[in-house]
Amino acid sequence: MTRPVNSVVIEHAKRSALVLDGNEVKLRLEAERAHAKTPVHVDWVRFTVLLRNAPAPAVEDLFPSDDFDPLSAHQRDQCRVNLDRMRKLLRELPDADFCASVQAKELGEQVCEALGPEFSIYPEVRKGHDFYRFRWSIVRNEVEVGWVGYLAAGDSPRQSGQAKSMHVNLYGSACTFARPGWNLDVANLMDYTGATMTRCDLALDFFDGLSGGMERVRMDYRQGLCNSAGKKLAVNMVGDWENGRERSFYLGSKEAGKQTNVYEKGHQLFGKKDDSPWIRAELRYGNKLRELSTDMLRRPADFFAGASDWHAQLLREADAVATPEKVLTDGRLPLETIEAEVTRHVRWTTDVAGANLALAFELLGVEQFMEIVCNRKLPGRLGRFTLSEIRRAYGRAHHRVHQGADAGHVAA
Repeated sequence: MTRPVNSVVIEHAKRSALVLDGNEVKLRLEAERAHAKTPVHVDWVRFTVLLRNAPAPAVEDLFPSDDFDPLSAHQRDQCRVNLDRMRKLLRELPDADFCASVQAKELGEQVCEALGPEFSIYPEVRKGHDFYRFRWSIVRNEVEVGWVGYLAAGDSPRQSGQAKSMHVNLYGSACTFARPGWNLDVANLMDYTGATMTRCDLALDFFDGLSGGMERVRMDYRQGLCNSAGKKLAVNMVGDWENGRERSFYLGSKEAGKQTNVYEKGHQLFGKKDDSPWIRAELRYGNKLRELSTDMLRRPADFFAGASDWHAQLLREADAVATPEKVLTDGRLPLETIEAEVTRHVRWTTDVAGANLALAFELLGVEQFMEIVCNRKLPGRLGRFTLSEIRRAYGRAHHRVHQGADAGHVAA
């Protein structure tokens, strides 16, 4: 006769697993904080890449390697030469459905490489999300922690842009369990592919509690300390405020592209009856009315502090030093947009193309090298600006990139 399982035992087992997961999350966040020298954690990232800028499909994805087995070594080499030419052709034909699938998979694999060895692409294509027809799932321990969507789910004019793009969505669980430094590599990948970031969440954790607790947050709001640009933000309070459990205090709105949620993270992870003092202040930026810079991934504390004086004060209470940087709305963007694009270009040239340019200069000499680099069109996204506008921003962009690189070397 099978012995019945006590429901209390089952509940205790579930509870123990939950506490273990919560403790692991905390350990991961503390380790990242020690490595990155900042208490602000990137907790969610979404970005879109045009198919024409996406990685070229891998030969192995287009044609399985087994196809080469019966061939001689010379034939295999010749096939690979032909396939390389085909890859180049496919890059020039980005709207083909078969190409979109393998390009999305290649992009997903590059994202997985940035996240770390625990992450991989699920081997089967799945139904898409957010009006994308298909998705490649990014998984950790066989659980989806993100995805790459491609091809539009419908034929409406509003979805024509999706048909020409791919979208990467990295959940908080991916960001939490990724290897240290993942955010820098993802930022470089976004710059390389000319990606548009559509969401970035920045989280500040008070593991031992926030001075004054959740009631302090409510009082700060009432006293106008949470105002942004002199305006009182919309507010939404969720949870059991009467008994002090599972409380969330939302400032701003997702529709405006900027929202902060201060909530009892310990209760979320360990259960509402737990006495964990852990409070998180989570700032979510969207690209509605704003252009999000990849520097948000490189310098999350600066952008957290730049959200408002109140955010900067929270950061000071976490003993962090930051240079506040605002994310301006579209009406105030023109000059900042030029500098942001030029900075992206300088960083890509430094981090990605620098080694190749240095080698060409050394081996070819000045005259032949100048033949390569002179009389070229303006690159990609800089084409919408005039040369004089780019020239004015270039010096500042170079200083910003190399100042950030020098700071990184010091921190390391």
